[in-house]
Order: sequence, then C-alpha cells, then structure tokens
Amino acid sequence: MSKHHEPYCLRSRLSWRLLSLQAVLLTALVAVVVGALSASGFVIAGRDEDRVIDIVQRALGRDAQGDLVLRPTTELKQLRSETPDLWFLVRDRQGHSLSEGAVPAEFAAIGSGLDQISQARLGWQLFEDDPRKPPARLKRVDTDAGNVQIITATQGKLTGAKALIMTSLALLGIALPGLLLMGTATFIATPMIVRRAFEALDATAAQARHIDIHQRGTRLSLDRIPLEVVPLVTAVNDALARLDQGYARHKRFVADAAHELRTPIAILNTRLESLPAGPDKTRLLEDSARLATLAEQLLDIQRLDRCGHPFTRVDLVAIAQSAAADLAPLAIAAGYELALDAPSTPVETIGDAAALERALTNLVQNAIQHGPRRGTIGIRVSRPASIEVTDEGAGIPADQREQIFEPFYRLTPLDRGAGLGLNMVREIVLLHGGHISVADTAIGGACFRMSLPPVREN
Repeated sequence: MSKHHEPYCLRSRLSWRLLSLQAVLLTALVAVVVGALSASGFVIAGRDEDRVIDIVQRALGRDAQGDLVLRPTTELKQLRSETPDLWFLVRDRQGHSLSEGAVPAEFAAIGSGLDQISQARLGWQLFEDDPRKPPARLKRVDTDAGNVQIITATQGKLTGAKALIMTSLALLGIALPGLLLMGTATFIATPMIVRRAFEALDATAAQARHIDIHQRGTRLSLDRIPLEVVPLVTAVNDALARLDQGYARHKRFVADAAHELRTPIAILNTRLESLPAGPDKTRLLEDSARLATLAEQLLDIQRLDRCGHPFTRVDLVAIAQSAAADLAPLAIAAGYELALDAPSTPVETIGDAAALERALTNLVQNAIQHGPRRGTIGIRVSRPASIEVTDEGAGIPADQREQIFEPFYRLTPLDRGAGLGLNMVREIVLLHGGHISVADTAIGGACFRMSLPPVREN
C-alpha cells in the first residue's frame, strides 16, 4: 500500500530550497576563490602585522640588572633572516627600552605618550599624506618581562595556514552579507512570484468547484495556466469529457428503457380494467400504477436533465387541483380519502408546470403506497408559494428525513418502491430554486412541504 504524503506549501519549500542553493553556491565560490588564490601564491592579506610582535613577545626577558633582553629563539633567528629591514622598539612602564634595526625617528620619539593605548596602527592617510611615510603597528602585550609596549613595522611573512584563514574570513565577510541579502529577497519575492503564477490556477480551481452534475460539458480554462500545470488541467478536462460521454450513454439507456416500458404497462392496464372488481384487481392496479410511475420517473430524469421548456408563471392551485383529480380514484381504491385545501385565488411561482405536477403526484403516490390504507391524504396550497402533502401513517423517523431523498433509498429493505420518487421530487424542487422538507403532523403522520420562490410583482 502506498504511503500517504501530507500536502506541503510550495511557497515555503521553494524559498528554503532557493536559499539552500544560494548558500551552497556561495560556499563553493568562496572555496574555489580561496583555492585559486592559494594555488597561485597570492593572498588577500599579504603580510602579518602581528607576527613580529608575537615572536618578540615570546623571546623577551630580563637580565640580572632588570633590563629588557631578547632570548635567541629559533623564531627570532628565522625572522631576522627573512626580514633584512626588520625593526622594532620595546618599552616597559618603568622606562626601560629595547630596540633593533633602524627605528624611524617619528616612532622612536613617541616615548610614553601612548602608554594608555592598548593597540593601534600608525601610518599615512590615503590621498592626503606622503605614502613614503613608514607605517607601524603598536600593541601592548604581556611577556615574561612583564607588560610592555611593542612598536614595529607592519611587516612579517604570513604563514600558509594563517593566510588561508584570513583570506577565507575576508571572502566570507563579503559573501555572508550577500547571502543574507539574497535570502531576504528570496523569502519576500518567492511567495509573490508563486502567488502571481498561481492566480490563473486559483481561478481554474474555483471554476472546478462549481462543476456539478447539472453542468455537464463544462471544461476547465487553460487561459494563463503555467505550462507545467497544463498537462494536469488537460487530463482533468479529458476525464470530464469521458464522464460526460458515459453519463450521456446512461441517460440514453434510461430514456429508451422507460419508453419501451410504457407500451406493455398501458396494455397491462387495459387488461386489468376488464377484470371483475375485487381486492386482487385493486392490488394489481396499484402495482401497475407503480410501474407506470417508475417509467415516468425515469423519463423525468431525462426531461430534467435537458430542461427543454423555459420557465413560465405557474399556478400551484391549478396544479394541485389537476393532481387531486387524477389521483383521487387511486387513493379511494386504496382506502383513503383525498382532501384538497387551496385558496380561491392563484398562488403563483416561476417554473415548469409539468415537472411540478409530477413532483406533487410522486408525493401523493408515496403517501398512498406507504400509508396504513385508511385515513385522509391531504393536499394543501399556501402562500407565498408552497404545497404540502400530509398523511395519517407512522411518519418518517427523524434520523432518516434527509436520507429518504437519496436515490434508491428505502425505509424498509422489502419496500416495493423503487426509491426514485422522493429523489425526483427533490431534484425538481431544487431545479426551481426551492426547498423540500419533511416533518410530523399533529396526529403523527408525515408532512412533506415543497417551498418554492413566489412570483415577485414589479
């Protein structure tokens, strides 16, 4: 069984992946640049200002008289051999000093004037001084001879490891702000770009949400859809086309079957009418009526789907009177009384008269079929535009009042009905923009109410 993956946010994923890619590229760029510089022998930091100070710091000591002296360390010997023009000046707070090489006069005269300075770089100012002025580095450090001040030229050969570290840090100092800037731009721009790219897709999704069984032939628009999503939208449209074709074949089969059933049902009714009166004849007539109703219901599905007739003003009182006249013999034969309660003036709605009469007929036939074969079945027309059908049966359980309108649903498994009548009633009412509900009557029977939009006078 395939593993279910939770949906993810494309904007967030793209942002993090772009940022990760940028970080990897910048890191690789720094590594390539540092490697190239190291291989060529060129480094950004070409000299080590503190190397001389570090070597002198480790070599410094005092003699028996307390004067500053330099111990002949290996590092000091190597520094002297590498730097012919080496110079430095060492002073302590007691006034002792030690120097080596040609100390420039301007630095030799500093004396105790900078005793409170821990470190400094001394030299000339770009574009304003003479570049031939010697630069220097001043730093106060702790040594075996105590705390001293060392002044030396900004020189000293940089070691390979230190050069690599300093060059890398210099490049990272440039790369990291760039990465921060690009990351900020990525997190701001990516959602905006994705949102703009998905605007057409959002419109297509909204269009898809409005597709239902009554809007066959609808296809999703490909206008302004990203090329990467076009195959998905095309596949959905192809699936919709196949569903439409299958539904059309199904509808044609239903219509053809219903038409073929009408002829034998009519012949059966004719033969039943010739039988002598009695309970068996009544039962057979009811069964034949149910067959005729089923055939008409199947045809109603076809008629509703095509909706070939434009809606006009319909008088619900006239519809109720016509249905009552047609169904009265069937109701009386089944043991019921059929009562009609309607105003003397028209109650109008906008719709298809034949469809609304079929819906009312289905409700009355449903009451005849499922009732106790006694009592009264009532048809009541009321304003602004509603029709009620009541019976004196057992009613509809509250937990099944929504399910009974589903196709082929039956309250009892052995019910002889097809389970299409109430579903057809709901579809007709919804087609007219109305609502159907079911409740209990005062004496416990069922009351089906079709509420339709009334005609609004200008």
